[in-house]
Amino acid sequence: MKSLSEANTQFLFDLFQQFRKSKNNIFYSPISITSALGMVLLGAKGNTAQQINKVLHFDQVTENTTEKAATYQVDKSGNVHQQFQKLLTELNKSTDAYELKIANKLFGEKTYQFLKEYLDAIKKYYQTSVESVDFVKAPEESRKKINAWVESQTNEKIKNLFPYKSIDRDTTLVLVNAIYFKGQWEKKFNKEDTKEEKFWPNKDVQAKVLEIPYKAKDLSMIVLLPDEIDGLQKLEEKLTAEKLMKWTSLQNMREARVNLQLPRFKVEEAYDLKDTLRAMGMVDVFSDADLSGMTGSRDLVVSKALHKAFVEVTEEGAEATAATGVVTELQSAPSTNEEFHCNHPFLFFIRQNKTNSILFFGRFSSP
Repeated sequence: MKSLSEANTQFLFDLFQQFRKSKNNIFYSPISITSALGMVLLGAKGNTAQQINKVLHFDQVTENTTEKAATYQVDKSGNVHQQFQKLLTELNKSTDAYELKIANKLFGEKTYQFLKEYLDAIKKYYQTSVESVDFVKAPEESRKKINAWVESQTNEKIKNLFPYKSIDRDTTLVLVNAIYFKGQWEKKFNKEDTKEEKFWPNKDVQAKVLEIPYKAKDLSMIVLLPDEIDGLQKLEEKLTAEKLMKWTSLQNMREARVNLQLPRFKVEEAYDLKDTLRAMGMVDVFSDADLSGMTGSRDLVVSKALHKAFVEVTEEGAEATAATGVVTELQSAPSTNEEFHCNHPFLFFIRQNKTNSILFFGRFSSP
């Protein structure tokens, strides 16, 4: 039986295998995507629920989530939705050390009746509600309203999550998750030492792993740097979710004084997740869905799943943000070295240390 954070790391890695085929820089928030899909799972039944469980590795978190989710009897300890409730509470705790906010929201067609049990369950586990909008008569105004909400939750960094015409009069439900993080390094880099340097783009994998804590050490950025300038592909081919967890676990890391050179960088990436999730085995939810746990009938399908993420790393720290939107509509329609010089492609992620949850994951291969 796995924890939610382990399932999340497995899913993160499966997604990375899909993304790494096509993109240079990669940046996404697995936790944003899983919590949006968790809200779908809460109203899913039968094959639809089984496929979501399998792709998200939730089937390894707890026995028989499918039935529990479908009947809302989700109070048994260890259940995935309850673990989400704990995680969201933990992540949204207020602190002066950094800004971290994860927010969920559902926008539903105002003529549509959602089951009271479903509304109670998403409020309890995902700390959200359904806001009524008029998709039928005012799809464009509804789209702007949803985009404005995402912008407000991500400190204006994620704009236009739903592009023009992505929401139409057939849309009945839009699920959105937004996550925002801004933190300062525990030990700031000296701005005077920042200078222009060459960045080199792209046998057994030789790589160094370094954890750079943020203020208060609740969160860290972890960098996986190949020893060779062109060693990233080898590292990616050898990497597994298990290795990722093992290499970065506390017992395998030691404190050392490091001469760190890390580039300032900014990455913004957008993903249409529909084909990716289908390729991973989440098929029914987009075509022949049973989401009757939401409305009592089987006339809803997910029509879109969009994700956008942004990170900026400077001498002071990092600002990272992501948003995932899921649209449903009616069926009819190793060890540290003293020198750590990040002047060639590397992998990095931002982790919440207490829950061991990876909030953001990325590959930086070209400035």
